[in-house]
Order: sequence, then C-alpha cells, then structure tokens
Amino acid sequence: MTPLVGMRLAGFVRSARALPPLIAALVALTVLHGGAGAQAAEAYGVSAVVLFPILAWQTRLLLDTEPDVQRRLAGVVAGRRSELAAGVLAAVVAGLAFAPVALLVPWLVGGVTGPERTGDLPILLGLGVGLWAYLLVLPAAIALGALASRAATASPLYGVAVLVGGVVGAFVFGLKTSVVPWLAPPVLATARASTTGPTAGTLALLTAHALAWSAVALAGYAWLRRRRA
Repeated sequence: MTPLVGMRLAGFVRSARALPPLIAALVALTVLHGGAGAQAAEAYGVSAVVLFPILAWQTRLLLDTEPDVQRRLAGVVAGRRSELAAGVLAAVVAGLAFAPVALLVPWLVGGVTGPERTGDLPILLGLGVGLWAYLLVLPAAIALGALASRAATASPLYGVAVLVGGVVGAFVFGLKTSVVPWLAPPVLATARASTTGPTAGTLALLTAHALAWSAVALAGYAWLRRRRA
C-alpha cells in the first residue's frame, strides 16, 4: 500500500495540482488574518472553517490525478480495498502537510496576538486548540472530497455539484439555529467552541461527531466505488 500512496502523492505534486489549493489557502488566510490580531484559539478556529472547502477540493484533485485505467490496474494488482485505502491515506498525508501553513500564516501576517484580558487562553493552549480544530475538520474535508471525486461520481459536473453542495450544506446545517446539526460535520461548531474556549466535554463531543460523520461519508464513498466497479 505504501508504494501506492507514494505514487499518488508524487503524481499530485508533479502534475502541479497541489499548487492551486496551496495558493488558495495562502490567499484566504492572508486576507482573513492580515493585521486582525485575534486570540490564537479564535483565529485558528476561524481558519479551520475557511480551510475546510480548500482541503476538500485538494482531496478531490488528488484522487482525480490518477487516470481511471491506472486506478483499475492498481485495484487488480493490490486489491480494491488497498487501492481505495491508499487514496484516502494519500489525502490524509497531503492534508497533514497543510498543517504548518494553517498554523504559521496567521502568525506571519499579524493575525494572532497573546492574551490581553483575564480569562484569555495562553498562547500554547490556544495553539493546541487551533491544531485540534484543524485536525477535526480534516477528516470531514477528506471524506467530502472523496465523495466528489471522479471515482465516486463518474462525472466532473456531478463531482463539482457534490463538492459545492457538501460545503454549503456543512455551513447551513452547522448554524447554531439548525435543527439537524448532525447532518453536517461540526465545522462551524468547532469555530464557535474555539472562540469561546472549549471544555473537555465539548472537545469530546465535537471530536466524536466529526469522526462519526467522516466514517459514514467514507463508507458512502466505498459503496459508490463498489457500485461503479
């Protein structure tokens, strides 16, 4: 499986498909945080919301880099489960490689400040909350990007519709007034918790929600792949 992961990541980088999401993230984070001077936890919580669609888009681009024939040959040689898992793992590696960008850019553009009032989180604790927020939205973004990939939708148009619809749905159903928040990954809820300072119970609840949603979405991706095989 490791050679398959490496092959997909190499193709993603060499084809220059890795550049558009990276450029979009740099622009979005710079515009969002340029001179804003927010607390670390709040800044990174908002960053996670902004990066969610970009990470989903990156996953779709990565999975669509490999030609269909090559993907089928890989499935025959390594097995369908290994081929599918290799694509998801490659997306995870690419998403984790984004973490330094997500954490450093807000600092570099003056978007993060230290504690200013009583009750503000210390810098290191705020950084930890920000890393948690990023790692929380990553699996959901990967799952959404996989559902929007060509292997699952069979059509670029359908893939774009799934990607856009999933992002819009995550924001609409994730509103505080939503009556069905469980339909969406907790992207907005994570930002709200980061802003107010999450408790241990909130951390556990949101983490469980994100993992459960991602597992269901990835199961749907696997089912669509089997249906099209």
